[in-house]
Amino acid sequence: MSILRFEAIKQAQDRPFVKVTPPSEKISDYFGINVFGDEAMRQYLNADTYKKLKSAIAQGQPISLELADSVASGMKSWAMSKGVTHYTHWFQPLTGLTAEKHDAFFDLESDGRVLEKFKGSALAQQEPDASSFPSGGIRSTFEARGYTAWDATSPAFIMEDNGTKTLCIPTVFVSYTGEALDFKMPLLKALHAVDKAATAVAQYFDSDVTSTIATLGPEQEYFLVDKAMYYARPDLVSTGRTLFGHTPPKGQQLEDHYFGSIPSRVRAFMVDFEIECLKLGIPIRTRHNEVAPAQFECASTFEEANLAVDHNLLLMDVMEKVADKHDLKVLFHEKPFAGINGSGKHNNWSLQTNTGVNLLSPSTKAKDNLRFLTFFINVIKAVHDNADLLRASIMSAANEHRLGANEAPPAIISVFVGAQMSEILDELEKKATVKVSKGENIYMKTGINKIPPVLLDNTDRNRTSPFAFTGNKFEFRAVGSSANCSSNMIVINTIMANQLAIFKEEVDKRIAKGEKKEAAIINILKGYIKDSKKIIFEGDGYSEAWKKEALKKGLTNVTSCVESLEAFVSKKTIEIFEKHNVLSHRELDARYEILLEIYIKKIQIESRMMGELVVNHVIPTAISYQNKLVEYVRSLKAIGIEDALVESTIVTIKKIAGYVNDLQTNVRDMIETRKTANNTDDVKKRAKIYSEKVKPYFEPLRYAVDKLELTISDEAWPLAKYRELLLIK
Repeated sequence: MSILRFEAIKQAQDRPFVKVTPPSEKISDYFGINVFGDEAMRQYLNADTYKKLKSAIAQGQPISLELADSVASGMKSWAMSKGVTHYTHWFQPLTGLTAEKHDAFFDLESDGRVLEKFKGSALAQQEPDASSFPSGGIRSTFEARGYTAWDATSPAFIMEDNGTKTLCIPTVFVSYTGEALDFKMPLLKALHAVDKAATAVAQYFDSDVTSTIATLGPEQEYFLVDKAMYYARPDLVSTGRTLFGHTPPKGQQLEDHYFGSIPSRVRAFMVDFEIECLKLGIPIRTRHNEVAPAQFECASTFEEANLAVDHNLLLMDVMEKVADKHDLKVLFHEKPFAGINGSGKHNNWSLQTNTGVNLLSPSTKAKDNLRFLTFFINVIKAVHDNADLLRASIMSAANEHRLGANEAPPAIISVFVGAQMSEILDELEKKATVKVSKGENIYMKTGINKIPPVLLDNTDRNRTSPFAFTGNKFEFRAVGSSANCSSNMIVINTIMANQLAIFKEEVDKRIAKGEKKEAAIINILKGYIKDSKKIIFEGDGYSEAWKKEALKKGLTNVTSCVESLEAFVSKKTIEIFEKHNVLSHRELDARYEILLEIYIKKIQIESRMMGELVVNHVIPTAISYQNKLVEYVRSLKAIGIEDALVESTIVTIKKIAGYVNDLQTNVRDMIETRKTANNTDDVKKRAKIYSEKVKPYFEPLRYAVDKLELTISDEAWPLAKYRELLLIK
């Protein structure tokens, strides 16, 4: 392994620079050229088909097989004109990855001729093997049927890879009996629910509002390491993170990497993958160095949430493929290196009406600000009432390592709103009893004369908050970098739909009793502020003081992934999700079981990899080095060197022996504990054993290995070191 390590260092240092040339000086010349978007549809569909398809998408109507046939014909012509030979239904199973099965654009005729064909039935539906994907017991091994069905709201696109081109059709994935086996189906249902609920509330302020969409702008953090260095670390290859590795002398303590000059090789990679993303219609606009060495970030412009989720998954896929061309590896793991920042995927979320109004954007007009405050306060109430579920939506074995560490918010769910908004909420709660409405301004009986204008950038940003208001949107910072955004978007939009539905019901009851609309709205909002203000926190979320304060407030701080996931199957969660037809009790139970199984397998793989590295690489290296030191001591004593001069070496020998003994003991005990877990049938109990019994071995194993890394000679150490992984670009 040490030979492999030094060969990897040499390769990384000798990499040739990959020159990247954009297809045009203007992004507008190639943006979306690989997307079957509006321009392509106008060109390849007849006017009637185009009109019917656009109408069906806008109104959420089912697409007939006749219409699907017409669309399929035009889509095939467009794709083949670009050199495409195969198509696939591109879907999001509960593995957390995307999936695809490619089929060719041809059929054999009865006379043996080959004709290019693509029917509406093939566009609309396919049948992958449902039993081969996680189903949480919804589908047994012998029950293989599952269906992918076309999501016409997300445009088809062409994926280019090593000279091949494939038409990818975004789809949902459901079981033979109709249950969702993916992320997209419940996301679409959650978006429908929040559209219905938000539109009904928005009509209190503007009767022209007929629909509302949730918007999303994900910021994607990631690490880049040289490909050779990556393959010199078996733990990176198997688990996505380094299980061992001592903190390097220079990490991020100088704070010189954040927003620094982007290394040339990395910049070429960035430009390359951005070109491919832009061709796919992904509106990627931002690139920069992140805080940790070898850490970077990119971000896209806000889009409709379903499309934004698809684009983020596609972005990650493109990044990995382009990185290979540059002899780099992208690390999306939430905590690939100990002692430095982990990576998140900040989800910037808001609601927008068909009239072009951002419902979470303040205004200089008091009437508009009543609308803004209505949605703003309802978000806070939704987060307060469903904090445990919101946390569960971002929990994973990987994110469990990150939350509460450097530059990551804690597992305590809190909302940051800023000083001005805090003051406004406080005043509204204490003094704003509504009496009459006059024109643009909502006048109060006491206290505030009117709802004041709110500046867009009315507050500093709080990087320590998991859920922060940033001027015209909320930023959910706790989402992990490897996550499918759908997981938290399903929850946010469902709980918001539920909260807005409750709010409207309460307002309507007050109006029915003779209370004025504006008065009813403000009086209810006052109650919401009082009920949920304990979740608002403006300070340092990293501090120990906040943990103590949160405990006093009654906020939960669940750092265990296994414990956190229980929120998915609480009575309250089931009622909310079934009420809004997002997920059934059976589907929630299945997802809970799948998430536990994924957690178990992740920890199991890490445990096995630790054992393999310790037994096959670290201990043999340690013993070999120890034997050299023993021979050194013997040789010195043989020529009469006094004991005092070899004492420090003997101490080192004893330390190595102690670390080796600790490693052997802990690996042996960890394996036995793992066996106990594996023989436990109940998935919840098995997950708890892995979380509470197997995982605790990781720290003492890491401690001993990292100490040996500092003790053993550099030329003998088998694993690529942090300074090499992070600083060689």
